[in-house]
Amino acid sequence: MKNLFLIISSVFLLNSCEKEIDLDLENESGQIVIEGNVTDQTEAYFVRITKSVAFTSANQYPAVENAQVIISDDAGHTETLQYIGKGNYRASTFTGEPGRTYTLKVNAEGKEYTALSTMPQPISFDGLQQDSFSFAGETSYTLLPVFTDPPALGNRYLFSFTVNNNPKKFFSEFSDNVNNGMLNQRPLLLPNDDSDPGDIKVVPGDNINVEMQCIDQNVYTFYSALLQLSDNGAGGGITPANPPSNISNGALGYFSAHTVRKLSAVIQ
Repeated sequence: MKNLFLIISSVFLLNSCEKEIDLDLENESGQIVIEGNVTDQTEAYFVRITKSVAFTSANQYPAVENAQVIISDDAGHTETLQYIGKGNYRASTFTGEPGRTYTLKVNAEGKEYTALSTMPQPISFDGLQQDSFSFAGETSYTLLPVFTDPPALGNRYLFSFTVNNNPKKFFSEFSDNVNNGMLNQRPLLLPNDDSDPGDIKVVPGDNINVEMQCIDQNVYTFYSALLQLSDNGAGGGITPANPPSNISNGALGYFSAHTVRKLSAVIQ
């Protein structure tokens, strides 16, 4: 039986075209799904552990309780995360540092899962520039994240944003393969579709909250594959498959050590 796998669970949206993604993937229900994050901000460690469900089921992802979740770094710091409910585990003693490599170890239901991620150096998030275009009588808006990519090749970025206080998140992944060492030229296309309940159409006065993450190559590969799967999911002729996780032992999901910078803009 195939299963529906929504990364970051039901509150997150993932698509470069800002459409909701329902991935009809090729795994049986009941697989462990791990969403692990280490950042350079306060409350830097957050891990969520759930189980995948059959695509015929409601989007209720069973929480995995009583797991042992340990995060450590290459400087000898180690912390066991505390369970706070609904599959969520948090740490409290120290903040992630750029340049360090982090190890995630999860023991759950008799199996051990491990992952590594190295936190890149932060890059200055200097602003957001608004633009718009019209098509078929509808106005759509874009925001251009203003930042300068460093000279060295290999930087990877993940941008997420929310509209007003709506909890849904939209994602877009960037790499410097084309514009290495240059001022960013790739905008974020803001959602422009409220045809179904829960959809969002950005209009003047809306507040857009943008988060810039500097991520490592494995996490970039995961999100890039996830976005490509969503693009091919509607009659694309390609059999969907799980995006490549950096977590061992067959777990779905990802483990990301990344920097975080945030800016907001009001649509004019």
